[in-house]
Amino acid sequence: MDPHARPDPVRLKVCIVGASGKLGQYMVKHALDRGYQVVGVCREESVGKLDAFKGRMTVMAGATDDRNVIARAVAGCDGVLTVLVPRGVHGYSSGTAQAVLDHARPEARLVFSCGWHISRDGHDVYSLKLKALVKIAGPLAKLARFADLGDQVEACRRIFASNTRWTMVRGSDLQEGDSQGLPVWSRHVGDPILASNLTRRVDFALFMVDALTNDQLVQEAPAIVGCRTPSALAHPATGAGAR
Repeated sequence: MDPHARPDPVRLKVCIVGASGKLGQYMVKHALDRGYQVVGVCREESVGKLDAFKGRMTVMAGATDDRNVIARAVAGCDGVLTVLVPRGVHGYSSGTAQAVLDHARPEARLVFSCGWHISRDGHDVYSLKLKALVKIAGPLAKLARFADLGDQVEACRRIFASNTRWTMVRGSDLQEGDSQGLPVWSRHVGDPILASNLTRRVDFALFMVDALTNDQLVQEAPAIVGCRTPSALAHPATGAGAR
């Protein structure tokens, strides 16, 4: 058997880092619905949020930037889905990202989530509202020791510089609601197809899980938007963003 052969998608073993959050729980459901074997990582105090999946997944309790926890959780996994959260001011995002980069299998698909404020090549065009939010809310959150957007930027820089099979999914504003289907994407914020700036959270999770088996997204940083939003309907995806 070829040790470098791609695994059968039906039998994928997937680790979800940040499984207890709203996005994480949706990813767990999508992965289980596809028949994947799921390992979830979340803080000890959040384990109970995954009770709905008892007996169907393995849960490892611990901080997501704990290298020992991540090393055990990703062992043998074909893919790792990671919610990059800029919690606190102690390098939580960059620590989480580095642990995944260092301990995941070399051929594993690594799919990370972040917001539109992350730019891979500097060619994104942001609205005044988003720029003001990052410029004002970012420093205030850091001053309050609540979150550090700069550390999330650092985490993404490390991911972009790695030679792993990564994808960085950049999400628009999110809303709850029934699934509308797989979101569409573009390489740059500011492209007309993304103008609606809205995605159902359940569909953000769907895009993350779908990316595990989409080689078109390897080393891409897709910015996504709901497929039923006005901008997506008015500007059908072509080329890389089309499915």
